Amino acid sequence: MDLESRGLPSGFVASEEFIDAAAAQGKSLGISPASVFVAHPIQDRTNEEMAKLAKDSIESITALICGKK
Repeated sequence: MDLESRGLPSGFVASEEFIDAAAAQGKSLGISPASVFVAHPIQDRTNEEMAKLAKDSIESITALICGKK
């Protein structure tokens, strides 16, 4: 959120497993960061699976970093 306070769009990418945890953390910090959640799990995916995951999420991630969430 430091970057946001400096006028730089920011956020995070995490797997869907962490939606509730992210909401709880944001609430405890009093913030609501931009986020993109991707299919879970990420660990142990092949390079090809990771490339597909990135390709499927690129529009959302681009919008996040351009401040157009």
